[in-house]
Amino acid sequence: MNAVVSVNVGLPKDVEWRGMVVRTAIWKQPVQGRVLARRLNLSGDGQADLSGHGGEQRAVMVYQLGSYRYWETYLRRSDFVYGHFGENLTVEGLADDQVCIGDRFRIGGGIFEVSQPRVTCYRVGIRLNHPQMPALLVSHRRPGFYFRVIQEGEVGAGDRIEKIAEGPEQMTVAEINALLYSGQHPIESLQRALRIPALSLGWRGSMRALLEAAERGEQVGNAGLSPTLVAPLSWRGFRSLKVVSSSEESIDARSFELAALDGSPLPPPLPGQHIVVRVRPSLDSPPVVRNYSLCGSPTAGTYTIAVKNEGGAGSGFLHERIRAGATLEVSAPRGSFTLASGTAPVVLLSAGIGITPLLAMLRAAASDDGWSREVWWFHSARDKAHHAFAMQVRALITALKGGHLCNIYSRPGTDDQPNINYDIQGHLTVALLQQMGVSRNADFYLCGPPSFLADLVEGLKAWQVDSSRIRTEVFGACGSFTPGTVSASQVPHQPASQGTGPRVTFLRSGVVPRWDTHFRSLLELAEACSVPVRWSCRSGVCHTCESGLIDGRLRYSPEPLDPPPEGTALICCATPLSDVTLDL
Repeated sequence: MNAVVSVNVGLPKDVEWRGMVVRTAIWKQPVQGRVLARRLNLSGDGQADLSGHGGEQRAVMVYQLGSYRYWETYLRRSDFVYGHFGENLTVEGLADDQVCIGDRFRIGGGIFEVSQPRVTCYRVGIRLNHPQMPALLVSHRRPGFYFRVIQEGEVGAGDRIEKIAEGPEQMTVAEINALLYSGQHPIESLQRALRIPALSLGWRGSMRALLEAAERGEQVGNAGLSPTLVAPLSWRGFRSLKVVSSSEESIDARSFELAALDGSPLPPPLPGQHIVVRVRPSLDSPPVVRNYSLCGSPTAGTYTIAVKNEGGAGSGFLHERIRAGATLEVSAPRGSFTLASGTAPVVLLSAGIGITPLLAMLRAAASDDGWSREVWWFHSARDKAHHAFAMQVRALITALKGGHLCNIYSRPGTDDQPNINYDIQGHLTVALLQQMGVSRNADFYLCGPPSFLADLVEGLKAWQVDSSRIRTEVFGACGSFTPGTVSASQVPHQPASQGTGPRVTFLRSGVVPRWDTHFRSLLELAEACSVPVRWSCRSGVCHTCESGLIDGRLRYSPEPLDPPPEGTALICCATPLSDVTLDL
């Protein structure tokens, strides 16, 4: 008979873990008597990380006594207590390979509906003192699941669990969990999943992303988890290309057109993608690696970048030493900041050298005979002297039937002419977009300095622009995502002690330590260097840590359930076999 064995609750608390403070409510304790199951949780219970747990669709976590017995044998442990897996209800029966999404049950005075599998999370690894537990829960098809509370009521140990309705499509918890996290994403199964009204919104979004990618024939990465790449890489590592021309585009920006050594056309990039350039300013120092957006025509057969002279080892070297006839080591085009298909107006917002990926998008629109979307171009520069590609942009916008142009100068020069060189003096703001008649239902593409991006993104969200319509490109260190941890941010630095292993280049952070075998993963090395990172499961399941692998070879332990696409790495379970360059 299906029945409740134990009711468990717990409130968030801080625990120390690997030098960090983690806020978590994974410590659940059995309670005596009856407990009220409410819309958002059980009385006396709480969740620390509402982005991954809790809420109406994840109100009550369920785990089975049968899985307890399984793990006792598999892990050779006898110390488990009810609530050990972070569940609110420990139950007899309701196996993950039998219970289906959308099934409804009467338990005590409440009615409950299965909404989704457990979200993979590193905190269950902390609770069980087994870092690979998130991956084991998925690979062994025993994740557990969440209930939505349909009718509030009291529940208690010993309550019978009565099934009162079956979910449509009869897709089990184990089946839909594998559909997302494994490498198999059959179109028919994805369509079935999307026909289940009870499936939580987050999981529906992942299923929809996987289905759209499958219908487009894309087989690069897991679109339901982390679409780091949107197209296969044309080559691995670095390739030598020759500089066929170089021009001054503004007082501080110079363009470089690159071609294949044999003159053959280079593989076309997607509009908005970037390349990685590796230069060697001196033979006795490590190479310098930098990201640069492509700004030429995607169909030119050559690649063009524009580099602002920041006076650093990379940009300074290119400005001072590289001219036509030189060769550069270059990666294949990469990046997911690309011009997406659709029918909505396109709004291109840039500042300074951030113009480059948006210029490639504008070129693609202007060269597309079937292009019918409205295009708004807003660019912010200091003055005419610092305004790159001004004449080219004006010609491209003029060629578009629905093109709009607005240049904003913050400090116009004495010779700069209003309505000729620039249209507005000041700064680019969302209020300006509104005044110009831009629709908030447009697709917005932004590239520029961090403060420029932060202000505009905040303004667009305040305007109630859907976040899915806001796309940004950042070439500094990316924002971190370390759910539940409490730690002060620091400037990236070398680790406290250097190893003797392969060299690891954290490209965006500018740190190049050597690998030390006392680290268990590249993620741990990055954390030791205060490199901004993103992670959740820390065991190769969720792909949150998926990062660009520019060059090098890796070993995985454990092996990812769904391997990352070529040119990317799951740094939470990877160690280097050679010198590696990561886009972090």
